Amino acid sequence: MPDILVRGCLLARCLAQRTEFVPDQSLLIRGQRIAQVGPSSEVHPTPGAEVLEASGLLAMPGLVNTHAHVPMVLFRGLAEDVDLETWFNQYMWPLEANLEPEDVYWGMQLGLAEMIEAGVTAVADHYFHMDLAARAVEQAGTRAALGWAVFGSQGQAGVEQTSRFAQEFRGAASGRITTWLAPHAPYTCDEGFLRAVAAASERLGLGVHIHAAETRAQTEASLRACGATPIQVLERTGLLARPALVAHACGATPEDLALLARRGAGVAHAPKTYLKLSMGAAPVVAMRRAGVPVGLASDGAVSNNTLDLWESLRLLALVQKHATGRPQELNLAEALWIATRESARVYGLPEDLGRLEPGALADLILVDLSGAHHQPLHSPAASLVYAARASDVRTVLVDGKVLMRDRRLLTLDRDEIVARVRHGMTRLARRVPASRIQLYDPAAGRGPADPRA
Repeated sequence: MPDILVRGCLLARCLAQRTEFVPDQSLLIRGQRIAQVGPSSEVHPTPGAEVLEASGLLAMPGLVNTHAHVPMVLFRGLAEDVDLETWFNQYMWPLEANLEPEDVYWGMQLGLAEMIEAGVTAVADHYFHMDLAARAVEQAGTRAALGWAVFGSQGQAGVEQTSRFAQEFRGAASGRITTWLAPHAPYTCDEGFLRAVAAASERLGLGVHIHAAETRAQTEASLRACGATPIQVLERTGLLARPALVAHACGATPEDLALLARRGAGVAHAPKTYLKLSMGAAPVVAMRRAGVPVGLASDGAVSNNTLDLWESLRLLALVQKHATGRPQELNLAEALWIATRESARVYGLPEDLGRLEPGALADLILVDLSGAHHQPLHSPAASLVYAARASDVRTVLVDGKVLMRDRRLLTLDRDEIVARVRHGMTRLARRVPASRIQLYDPAAGRGPADPRA
């Protein structure tokens, strides 16, 4: 593969306390990694290198989506204006009873196309039929940390299913795919099941991606049912002994945050979902002060409607300012740090992603800030956090390969994907509540049998 030179960009360096913007920089990419970064006058193309002219564009690390159910794009728009319990029991879980394996393949491709167009280069996905999701990732050229979601009602077969997938696809797609074990949540998995997953996690040397403490009501229900918060259940079943990615944690207590920090677990934060389903404001400021790494997330498109992390980025900052009553909280530098370096840590590749430096994986995006909505450009940082749109992303590279150039997808055929997805719309939209795959009842700690098990 020839070297790639990204020439003449405005380079964004996202640091913990500040964001630096360095003009007229060039990056030389060799293989999967960045080989050289510096002034354009000092970084030159090697013989045969492909040159991407980036004058007038901003280069920054690709966005990392730390929690999604990407194939849920198939059900976009089918569960609107309802509370969380209704969303699960009357909409989402009945709709998912319609899924066929091939649906997941095309739904994953559609979601990956949407994310590439928005500058999202990596996603931690938690869903079903993940062997087909992995095929889609390989085709798209993106990076993904995949986990096959299972419920406690599946018993040992569920533990074996999520473990078998994680073993088989670990390091797939030339290393672009990493894997997790993926029990759904403490309210759908009893403690015996969670202990079995923890044992498999230890045996395989893999982490766990799980929903927990999604709302304060879930935490209170767990305390009544078993005398422990959902986060404490994860601890006492052994799930926090290995790397853990905890989705949401809006209902986490201060004691929970101290426990997550001590264990080094990361939290995926999806603010648009929380607003839409009235789940409460996750205590992101308190999480970070406690030492819990927080990653940016979209969640699924049924609770978000898009996979656009620029929306999540601005809501991350705005909601925390509102919730704390302090406009200075989650400042521009912190928000961009979370969207890049901290999300990379939560995703599981802290040294390789989220930075444009020699040795880092070449996952980067070129963003056009010339639009009217960015002018006059007094502050590139403010524009990225509060004004950027998915359509501002011009070019996307992952693993040293160009996936989108000047808004044209190079690895996926969007027309074919959309046609395939539309073909199954009527079947997928049928909703029979009695056929739901699970029951949302946080006090129960388990759900009914999964017909796909």
